[in-house]
Amino acid sequence: MRDDRPARGNLRTARRNLRRNLRIACAGLAVALTVGATTPPETGLDCPRAKEVAMELVASAENSTLDWRSQYQYIEDIGDGQGYTGGIIGFCSGTGDMLEVVTLYTRHKPANPLAAFLPALRKVNGTSSHAGLGDPFVKAWKAAAADEAFQAAQEEERDHVYFGPSVRRAKEDGLRTLGQFVYFDAIVMHGGGDDRNGFGFIRKSAMARAKPPALGGDEAAYLNAFLDARKAAIKRATVHGNTSRVDTEQRVFLNERNFDLEPPLRWKTYGDPYEIRTWPSPEAHSPESHSPESHSPEDPHHQPA
Repeated sequence: MRDDRPARGNLRTARRNLRRNLRIACAGLAVALTVGATTPPETGLDCPRAKEVAMELVASAENSTLDWRSQYQYIEDIGDGQGYTGGIIGFCSGTGDMLEVVTLYTRHKPANPLAAFLPALRKVNGTSSHAGLGDPFVKAWKAAAADEAFQAAQEEERDHVYFGPSVRRAKEDGLRTLGQFVYFDAIVMHGGGDDRNGFGFIRKSAMARAKPPALGGDEAAYLNAFLDARKAAIKRATVHGNTSRVDTEQRVFLNERNFDLEPPLRWKTYGDPYEIRTWPSPEAHSPESHSPESHSPEDPHHQPA
């Protein structure tokens, strides 16, 4: 996302192009104080409150916040060769998924601030070019961020591209909620492909060392093998080589044997501490929260709380 935390471009080696809807709620910035039941009514990452936890965990690493909904308006060129990066999961103008988001938005709401940029988005797809986009496009993206139809388009694309495939694959492998999140975060960062740094290769590498539960293996042993392979991919794919989202987040939960990813959750990403005290309420979009001051992912002056 930035130089003092891994650059967003270094964190993504592929982009995806399908869509579906995910409706979950925000629990605040660095400490979520939402009030919920002690345990969720369902199990699995696709339980609404568990989905919210997953998005907050990802946002802590991707955007230095738990308030993932604040990122609808985010857009900039981070110099990764993929054009503009924007929105709640880092859609890119050079990789097709930003085009998909604007196409979805326009399908649901033809008269919108971004519709006029569809021809330009088609032309720059596969390149780092800003041709036909530039400041007018950036301003239009930020203006559209307040529109619920645009927010829904981002969530639809996010869910089917990242969330849906990762949860389905994890369930097929016999993994509980923590393992489903481990897969989700890996696809967000590495993409779902089979290239050497993609999710498919990471999973294959893990399975060469340990069997997943669906094949009779031990869940903790398999997840440790997966996280080891994930760390190797991060070091190969990034300049920074920072693996804290594995070491001081996911491995913490695994060492605690918190396979259901139940709050309270305490972790660090890139040195900053975060906490989710209770299950977030899926009905509360703006719960009372306390946190370090929100800041740009590129802010070099930010200090951990």
